[in-house]
Formats: sequence, C-alpha cells, structure tokens
Amino acid sequence: MTASSGDALLEPKLVGDISGRFYVPAYQRGYRWGEMEVGRLLSDIWESLDQPYYLQPVVVKRHGDEWELVDGQQRLTTLYLIFQFMKSEGLQNSGADYTLRYETRPGSAAYLEQPDPALSQSNIDFFHIHHAYECIRAWFAAHGNRRQYAANKFHAALYEQVRVIWYEAAEDLDAATLFTRLNVGRIPLTDAELVKALLLSRRRGDSGTTDRALETAAQWDVIERDLRDPELWAFITGKAPEDPTHISLLLDTIAGGPTGRDRPLFHTFETLRERIAAEPQEFWNEVVDLHSLVLGWYEDRNLFHKIGFLVAEGGSLRSLIGLAKGKSKSAFDAELDSLIRDRLKLSEAELRELTYEQKTRTNRALLLMNVETVRRRTHSSERYSFREHAAGRWSLEHIHAQNAERLNSVEQWAQWLRLHRKALETLDGVDQAKRQGVLDRLDQALTGEVITESEFRTCERQVTELLNAGNETGDGAVDSIANLALLDGGDNSALSNSVFAVKRAAILARDRDGSYIPVCTRNAFLKYYSPADEHQMHFWSANDREHYMQEIIRVLGGYLSIDQETAA
Repeated sequence: MTASSGDALLEPKLVGDISGRFYVPAYQRGYRWGEMEVGRLLSDIWESLDQPYYLQPVVVKRHGDEWELVDGQQRLTTLYLIFQFMKSEGLQNSGADYTLRYETRPGSAAYLEQPDPALSQSNIDFFHIHHAYECIRAWFAAHGNRRQYAANKFHAALYEQVRVIWYEAAEDLDAATLFTRLNVGRIPLTDAELVKALLLSRRRGDSGTTDRALETAAQWDVIERDLRDPELWAFITGKAPEDPTHISLLLDTIAGGPTGRDRPLFHTFETLRERIAAEPQEFWNEVVDLHSLVLGWYEDRNLFHKIGFLVAEGGSLRSLIGLAKGKSKSAFDAELDSLIRDRLKLSEAELRELTYEQKTRTNRALLLMNVETVRRRTHSSERYSFREHAAGRWSLEHIHAQNAERLNSVEQWAQWLRLHRKALETLDGVDQAKRQGVLDRLDQALTGEVITESEFRTCERQVTELLNAGNETGDGAVDSIANLALLDGGDNSALSNSVFAVKRAAILARDRDGSYIPVCTRNAFLKYYSPADEHQMHFWSANDREHYMQEIIRVLGGYLSIDQETAA
C-alpha cells in the first residue's frame, strides 16, 4: 500500500529497517531528551526482548528524495545514537541505515556522528546530544563483562522485535499544521486513530470511488458520538467518560488480547491491521454490528440494569458479548441472572448477617438492591444512573450512628453539635422540658471559647439519649446491613457520625439540591418500608430495621442461593 493525494500510509516498521535521509524542519526545536527519557527507552527495549515491542509513531512526509520528519525526532535521534555508540565501540559492525540533518542547525548532523565532549558546551543541541550519548554509554557499561552480550541481544531486537508505527502523511497535508496538531494532542495517534486512517485509506480504493470512505467516516463519527453519551459509556465500562476516543472500546473488544496495563502499545492496531487491509468492509461491518448490539442492550431497560450491574461489579464487555453469542434474548437473560447470582453469592441467612466490616459484599448487595428496585418498576421509564455511580465515591453509610467516637477535633465536635441542635429544634414526641435542657447545654458549649472533649462527650450522650428514646439497639445492630445504605461519600465526618434525624434532614436537603440519592437510600430515610402507623421521624427503630431487611430479601430473592440448612 502506498500513499497518494488525500491518503496516509500506516504500517509497522522494524527499527532496523528504517532507511533513507531524514531532515528535521525549522518549525521543530532541537534534540532535548535527557537521562530519564533515554534510560526509559533503553530499559523498555531490553525488557521486551523476545517479544514484539512498539515505540510511539514516527510521522513523515515525502519531500523529494528525503523524508520530512514531522514527529518522532527525539526517538529517531536517540536510536541513531544507540546504533552509533555500538559501532564506535566496536560492539557491532554497522550503524543506523538512515541519516538525520537539521534545516536550521547544520552542525548537529556532523556532531551526531561523533559526539565530541570537547564541543558539548558549544550550543544547546550539542549539549543534549552528548549527554544522551553518555547515558547510552553508562547503560551498556552497567552490564559489565556482559556488555558485548547485551549489545548483541539489543542489536538483534532492533531488527527482529522493536517496531515503530510508520505514519506517512498524505502528500497534500501541510506538515507544519500536522506537527502543531500532534503536539497539542488534538489528534493523538492512538490505536483508534491509526485504525481509522488505515480503514479510510483502504475504503477509498473500494470500487474506484471515494463514496465508501465518506460513508465510513460518517458512520465512525456517529458511533463515537453515541458512545460519548455519559450514561451509555458508564453502562458498558463502569467508568466516567475520560478516554480520548470511545470507539476504541469496540476496536479493543474485536482485537481481543490483554487488558489494562498488560495491553501492549498499539496491540489493537497491529492485531487488526492485516484484516483491515484484506477485508475492510467485513471488518467495518463487525464494528457496526457491535455498536448496534451495545445500543440494543442500552435501550432495553431489563438488560440495561442487569448488564450495568455486572459491569459496575467488574464484568467486561468482551465477556458479555461472548455470553450473548448464539443465544436467544430469553436465554441470554437467564445467563445474566445466573451471573448475578454467582456474583452475589449469598443465601438469605448470609445476607442477614452482612455487616459494615464486610464492605465489599455489603456494598454489592445494596447496589443490586437499588438497581433491582428501579428495574422492577416495569411501567416506569426511570433508570438507575450508572453514570452517577461511576462518578461518585460511594460508601456504606450508617442510617443511624450510635455514637461519635471517631470525631476527634474541635471543628468536628462543633459541627456535630450544630447539626444535632437543628434536629432537636423540630423534634416532636419527646419530653419538651428535657429537650430544652439539652438545647441550652448545646448553646452553652457552642458559644464558649473552646469546646473540650469532656464537654462534647457530655452533650453527645444527652443528645443521643433524647433522639434514641424508645429505640432499643441490640448488639451488632448498628453495623448490620439493616442499618446501612449507599451514599456518595465525602469528608463530612460529623454527618457520618450523626443520628437518624440529622442524616434524614441532610439527605433530603441534598435531594432537593439535585444530588443523586440512590432510590433505596431515599426510601429508607423517608420510612418508605415501614407501615404508616409505625412512623416516627427522629430515630431508626428495630422495627424499621426489620422492615428494611425484609425488603432487601424480597428484592434480592431471585438471586439468593439456597440455605444449606433449608435444603437439608
């Protein structure tokens, strides 16, 4: 494949196969890599021996019998110095098969051939070139009597494993503009950008027209726009939308291979390159079909909630696509139920025993309760917001905190007292004389110069006794799942350690202000699960906890495993 007007050539190229004459144009600064960059390049290549390794792209444009080096000067210059060092030291017989010259710094090309320390202070370019050369010398010297062995292995790797993505820009593209765009990150050469450039280049050749390329480019933009919907992106990734390109998720899924930090640089492009070159239409059809599948899942409320939960809990799009392959909708739905059941992995007895200390399992159970509560509303268009879930710092919140032992600063004590004073002002159904006495005690503490711990603990005890009147809290009840809810956390320790009445007021205020409150958290603080004749709004009673627990069991019932004792 060769480049023509309007096209770009993309291909992997072994470093040892780079040849020709390169010139660095005036719009670029000189060589500036230091010890860190040079050392990282050497170490990364050395650590990748015996396996493919990709460097960042080298962007060039044909200029007569030379290559204009649009991007990649620092890498090619450093590689040239490595070749030159091994040749000069007699470690290898030959140097690089390419040359470099500089449009505005003619002396630098000669200095690359022999970085003379006596001339290193002559100008800034010589200084950096000489410093890089000495870094290379030190790296090889660190191998001691195995220096020759290291040179042989390193040299072989440059001809067998280490590649650059060779990006030959279209002839009619202004190189200076391309350089500026690359270096401000507006068109980063990610896997997705490389796949797009190659795909459009091949599609321009279809049937001798440009129509297919224009159609593909338009479809690409539609898919990228769809995937940039924050709710859809969070639904299929469990993450907030931070990636530069979102269509890369589909491309990575098709390419397969390692994920996360274990994924090699440009793995997707290299895996898909030959297929795109051979069958661009067939490849693009798969991308379009995968996009349609994801949109179909997203638009189906039932699948949206089940898949969204599994992804939020660490499931991958790739595994779910594999699970759905060849199955009817009902069979796929049943498989999702099985996956959720396996992920929850709880019997009713085990669910009842979950506590604050078992944060991961308790958090998972409460998340599923919220998701399922929304999903089950079959005549509603409401959806659980996986976008809010991905963006938040969700934590287990005690619906009713028994005490404020974790508060240990004057600022926290004062805030706690102010919050509870506000709750006491509107409290009905308690001894009013006792309430006024506690209010007076709080005012005295808050208007004093400094609140002492002794004074705070006395106020705390009187407040909690008044707000807990008639509320018997047994051992372990405070940390039980029946006293826990999901809430977007923060650093407000005073609120976290507050009693029910204070938290209820704060959560309702957040709800009025538009903060996202999970449906079951809101319901708990509204006493939605308790019968109307049992309502009292200043504490979370044992009856409230049991009604809440029964609702958790009811909602999660279809995903609970059979108790061993019950089965026996």
